[in-house]
Amino acid sequence: MSRLPDLDPAKFSPEQKKVHDAVIAGPRGRVVGPIKVWLKNPGLAEHAQALGAYCRFGSSLPPRLSELAICITGAFWKANYEWFAHAPLAIKAGIDPAAIEAIRTGATPKFTKADEQAIYDFARELVTTRRVSDATFARANKELGETAVIDTVGIIGYYSLVSVTLNAYEMPLPEAEKKPFDV
Repeated sequence: MSRLPDLDPAKFSPEQKKVHDAVIAGPRGRVVGPIKVWLKNPGLAEHAQALGAYCRFGSSLPPRLSELAICITGAFWKANYEWFAHAPLAIKAGIDPAAIEAIRTGATPKFTKADEQAIYDFARELVTTRRVSDATFARANKELGETAVIDTVGIIGYYSLVSVTLNAYEMPLPEAEKKPFDV
């Protein structure tokens, strides 16, 4: 059960309404997930949703790689709602379903594309060790390019915020959905 009561747009402050309307008018088109929490604090919501719109829809990474980075981050945090929302998007974008399942279970996925391996190694190393080795950093820069590595770091950071928000507020899955992580 969510720790957040349902939002009532009729009771929004002018600041909440401004953020709500920006989300509706933006690429998401609806208020879901952590944005429901953040709307309780429109100052955070305004900036977080704008960063999220960039990370999800405007970064230099193709959806295949950004969704892979999102899944690695969500799995690290065992964020059930995050996984529910993004694992299907990663598969739809071209990530092998077996790799997605391996990430979910903590196994090591097998990738045939060098850019996917670079994203996996970089993101996994960063979230688990809180650092990236020189070798991993150099390989990511070679495979992805400098701007894409910066965007990867941004995606990991943003989706860590998303994941901890979802976990702290126990954002529920739709009723018929099974939790991907037992936490």
